[in-house]
Amino acid sequence: MSQSPYNLVVLISGNGSNLQALIDASGTPALPNTRITHVISNRKAAYGLERAAKASIPTTYHNLVPFKRKHPQTEAGTTAARTEYDASLAALILGLEPRPDVIVCAGWMHILTPDFLNPIAAAGVKVINLHPALPGEFAGAGAIERAWEAGRSEGLKRTGVMIHEVIAEVDAGEAIVTREVELREGESLDELETRIHEVEHGLIVEGTRRTLEGIKK
Repeated sequence: MSQSPYNLVVLISGNGSNLQALIDASGTPALPNTRITHVISNRKAAYGLERAAKASIPTTYHNLVPFKRKHPQTEAGTTAARTEYDASLAALILGLEPRPDVIVCAGWMHILTPDFLNPIAAAGVKVINLHPALPGEFAGAGAIERAWEAGRSEGLKRTGVMIHEVIAEVDAGEAIVTREVELREGESLDELETRIHEVEHGLIVEGTRRTLEGIKK
């Protein structure tokens, strides 16, 4: 009897080039016995949704704005909207058939809160994220640009990419796999971004495979 496949849900916000790397690797020796069963975007215009559609992968657009409209434009209202949004996102994913073994954040531009992470963890589903920096360095948005600036102003010689487990603290979960990227003197930000994206495409596949290897079907 053949082993049942591993199921991935991928969260995106933009171009989806890392999603494409996962699509291309699924079912190959790089990511064996694996399929992407759903792609969720928080941006309607994300090109990654088209990539998924071309691969016949179901998609959902799940945006924060409708949740914000239900609450006053105050700090408390924003917090309430995020709580409802994250709980709704978790319920959406846990209601999918088949339920995913792993959720991969591949350029997902929302911070995931305990209102999402707790029900997902209780269901035994792993959540991993790609971040273009090394552990403990340049957490949050703009990591590539901040590393490039540090190379110019502080003499930093390298940055990198990691795939890590997702916890409530931003980009602070345990690293699954990391790769250093040299900061080259005189290189433009665009050139650095291009090289880092090339590393990302391989590393997101490797990190996903290692995560799945730790799961017993």
